[in-house]
Amino acid sequence: MADHGDHHDNGRDDEAFELPEASFSDLLGRQSVRATFRLSERAIDAIAIVAGHLGIKKKSLFDHLMDDATTLNAIARNLAQVKNQNHPRIQKTFVLSRKTLNALEQISRTFDAPRDALVEYSIQRLEAVIKVERDKHELRKALMGDVEAHVIRARELLEKARKRLGNDDVLCRSLERLMESEVHTFREIEDILEKGRMIEGY
Repeated sequence: MADHGDHHDNGRDDEAFELPEASFSDLLGRQSVRATFRLSERAIDAIAIVAGHLGIKKKSLFDHLMDDATTLNAIARNLAQVKNQNHPRIQKTFVLSRKTLNALEQISRTFDAPRDALVEYSIQRLEAVIKVERDKHELRKALMGDVEAHVIRARELLEKARKRLGNDDVLCRSLERLMESEVHTFREIEDILEKGRMIEGY
């Protein structure tokens, strides 16, 4: 008699192993699209500074700002009360998700609010983040002197040990490894401060 056990087991496994169907609309919403807005130079700088300083992709940052429907609705409702600001506007193209762009355009239509203005005032929310990061940057700069002094003292200790024990002494070799690590860390801190310079003039 033929053994059909394997055939039946496979059938049961296929029936038991079911994956949820991917939503076409969800996948479509995640597509990246390009959209051009007319924004102030300050708003454009804010996006660039926060993305660069915190290491966040501009698309992710833009999507995050525009994904807050409650805040966008509040901005749209209050745009009529905002005094017209005749600051120069610059055309700037951003990459964002189709879902984000659709939500932005829907709110713009619902409240009859200019799309560019919605984006402009949404980006202004980043100013609080920039202020916090700028304050931290100043504190880091102030501490850098202490870090440099620490490295100098470590180098002096290594030279002292070499004079007393000789370069090949086990303690000197250990201090050399420690010195190399501290110099490497010092360079990393210098890079952090250099990266933070973009935030100083905002």
